[in-house]
Amino acid sequence: MTRRALLIEDDTAIATVIRAGLEAEGFTVEAQDSVAGRDSSLAAGQFDVMLTDVMLSDGDGIETLGEVRTRYPDLPIIILSAQNTLDTAVRATDRGAFEYFPKPFDLNEVVRAARQAADSLGKNAAELEDVGDGLPLIGRSAAMQDVYRLITRVLHNDLSVLVLGESGTGKELVAEAIHQLGSRKTGPFVAVNAAAIPRELIESELFGHEKGAFTGATTRNIGKFEQANGGTLFLDEIGDMPAEAQTRLLRALQAGRIRRVGGSQEISVDVRVIAATNRDLAPMIAEGSFREDLYYRLNVVPIQLPPLRDRAGDVEPLAKHFLKLAATEGLPARTLSDEAVRILGEQPWRGNVRELRNLVYRAALLSRDDVIDAETVSGLLDTSLQTADVDPSGDIEDQIAGWLSAQNFADGMLYQQASEKLERPVFRHALQATGGNQLKAAQLLGINRNTLRKRLQDLDIDPDQFSRS
Repeated sequence: MTRRALLIEDDTAIATVIRAGLEAEGFTVEAQDSVAGRDSSLAAGQFDVMLTDVMLSDGDGIETLGEVRTRYPDLPIIILSAQNTLDTAVRATDRGAFEYFPKPFDLNEVVRAARQAADSLGKNAAELEDVGDGLPLIGRSAAMQDVYRLITRVLHNDLSVLVLGESGTGKELVAEAIHQLGSRKTGPFVAVNAAAIPRELIESELFGHEKGAFTGATTRNIGKFEQANGGTLFLDEIGDMPAEAQTRLLRALQAGRIRRVGGSQEISVDVRVIAATNRDLAPMIAEGSFREDLYYRLNVVPIQLPPLRDRAGDVEPLAKHFLKLAATEGLPARTLSDEAVRILGEQPWRGNVRELRNLVYRAALLSRDDVIDAETVSGLLDTSLQTADVDPSGDIEDQIAGWLSAQNFADGMLYQQASEKLERPVFRHALQATGGNQLKAAQLLGINRNTLRKRLQDLDIDPDQFSRS
C-alpha cells in the first residue's frame, strides 16, 4: 500500500532533496511551504506522516502543532529545524512530535524515521509537559543535538542515566535538565559528589545514620537518598566511590530501599538516579575497583558529553551567555568584539566549558572597556598559561609528569604535596584577578567561599596582599 507524506518546507532545495528521498522509499509526497498550506492539505486529504520545518513564512511550525495534534491525533509528525537548541528539541516533543532532526540532517535518517512513523501511526509520539524557557544547556552543534535527543528520550521514564564526559563539560547540567523537564520536576533535585566525601563518611552521606551509630554521631542524619525521595539523585564522580559504598548503592538501587547506618529499619525510597563520571570505568571494572553489576545498573542510558574542542561553534553563544550571567552577579556588563570571539573559538579548552566560563568572568572583571577586545582575551590566555608555570608549547600532562619524577616525596605525601604545588598558583591567580575579593575569587574558581578560605589557610596564602588600593 502506498504511504502518503505531507512535507512542509519553505527552502526549495531542501524540500526537493527530502521529496526525492521519500519517493525513493515508496512515499507519495505532497509539499507545502507555509502553515496555511499545511492546514489546507490536512483538511483535504489523509496522510501517514507529516514532516515540517519550524520557521515558516506565516508562523512557527512547532507552536501550531497543538492544533494539528488535536484535529489529527494519530498523525505522526517529524520536526526539521535550524533552531538547534535543547529548547527546540523539547518543544518539538512537547507538542507531540514523533522525531526531531536538527539541520543539517542525514537524509537516510529522516527517511528511516518517516517510514517508522508511518508504520507506527504515531503510537510512539512523546507527550511531555510544557516546560517553557530557562533550560540550562547551551549549544547548537551537531554533537549537542545528539545529547538533546537522548535527553528527550528519558524525560518521562525512570531509566538510570550515566552521563560521561571530561571534567568541565557540564554533566550536572544534563542531570538538571532531565530533572527540570521530566515528570519528577516537582520533586527535589539532590546532587552529591562522591569524590568530595571522605571514604568513612560516604555511606552516612548517602543513606543517613542513626544517633550513636559511630563516634560523633550525636543526632540522626537524613541521607541524600531520603532527601531526594520523589525526585532525582545525581551521583557525580561515581568512579571515585569506594567499593563498600558501591555494594550498598547497588542494593539500594535493586530493592528501592535503604537502611541508615546504625539502623535496623528499611526505608522505601522513590528516587530516579542519574550518575556521572569523567573516568573510563571499563579498566576499573577489569581491575576490580568498580563493580561490574553496578555499572550495568547505572548505565541503562549512557549520554556522552562532547568536549568543548569538538564543538567550537558553541564557544561564542556560551561566552555571550556567561557574560550575561556575570552581569547578573555584579560584574560589569560587557560584550565581545568579533576578533575576541575568533580567538576564543581557536582555543583547545582543556578545561572545557568551565574553563571558558572562568576566562569570560575574568575578562568581564578586568576589561577596561565595555567591549572586550582581542588584546584583553589574548592577555588573559597568556596569563593563564604562565600562572600554571608551564610551557604553553608543550603538553601540560608531560610537564607535570616530568616535575613529579624529579621530586623526592615522603611516603604517603605525594598527593598532598603535588596538590599544594598545583593549587597554589591557581588560587594566587584567582585572587590577583579579583583584587583579593574572596567571594569573586571563589566564583571565578567555581568553589564555595568557605572552601576557598580553608585552602588559603592551608596553603598559607594571605589574600590581603592582592587587595587593590
